[in-house]
Amino acid sequence: MTRITARRRVTRITVGQPARTREDVLAVEEPLEIRVGGRSLAITMRTPGHDVDLAIGFLVSEGVIGRGDDVRTARYCAGATDEGVNTYNVLDVALSPGVPAPDPSLERNFFTTSSCGLCGKASIDAVRTSSRYSVADDDFRLDPALLVTFPDRLRAQQAVFERTGGLHAAGLFDARTGEMLVLREDVGRHNAVDKVVGWAAKEGLLPLRSMVLMVSGRASFELTQKASMAGIPMLAAVSAPSSLAAELATELGMTLVGFLRGDSMVVYSGAHRLGDPDAADADGSARSDDSAPAALQTGANA
Repeated sequence: MTRITARRRVTRITVGQPARTREDVLAVEEPLEIRVGGRSLAITMRTPGHDVDLAIGFLVSEGVIGRGDDVRTARYCAGATDEGVNTYNVLDVALSPGVPAPDPSLERNFFTTSSCGLCGKASIDAVRTSSRYSVADDDFRLDPALLVTFPDRLRAQQAVFERTGGLHAAGLFDARTGEMLVLREDVGRHNAVDKVVGWAAKEGLLPLRSMVLMVSGRASFELTQKASMAGIPMLAAVSAPSSLAAELATELGMTLVGFLRGDSMVVYSGAHRLGDPDAADADGSARSDDSAPAALQTGANA
């Protein structure tokens, strides 16, 4: 895909110095229409690339599918141009036999922007989607000393961000080994997460037990919900969560970590999963939130 970045002449102005004109690199933002069985379901603004991952992850997030083999095919359609040229901005997904079509109530009435994955919901009642995967009983433990390495490792792999400074990133880490399984970039943070989830669905990895979703920005309600829909038990962000994200994480039994920077973090929910994996109680059970490692700040005391 060659449309991930675009070049543009810009003028840089510094007070007290002559203006300079040079070429800059921008992250591309284009619409993607997602169709299911030929019927339009949503249009989202995204960075082109990994569009099939994005569409499949979106369908997981919306509860339309629960695994990769619920999708039979995904193919680009001709774009809406007078010449009928394929713009690669329309993707039609065919569901596997026996998989119900999306409920008409899921259809979005207008564009979703690159900054908001919920803006196009037809009804506020449709926001809280029920996941088919529970994360509350995923009792792995992750050493905070390993978790604090994730942001720098995520940043080191953001190739397009390095050139443009204009993309969000989401990465999936194995909490047992610390391995980063996949990273996706996009102008929309929700798109980056959908691309990660879509990749995992295609690989047959759902539900994503004992995994950590690491995001480069803040942790919103929508990202917490998307993690839940994929069965991800821990969401970590370099910035702040919203109040609703913290409430939802607590309700679901998910671990929510914010302000993951340097050697510190703030834990808003599920602190029992953070600690030396070898230091669990003698009966093998994890400690409660109240006995979380002293080095961690909890949301109440941050």
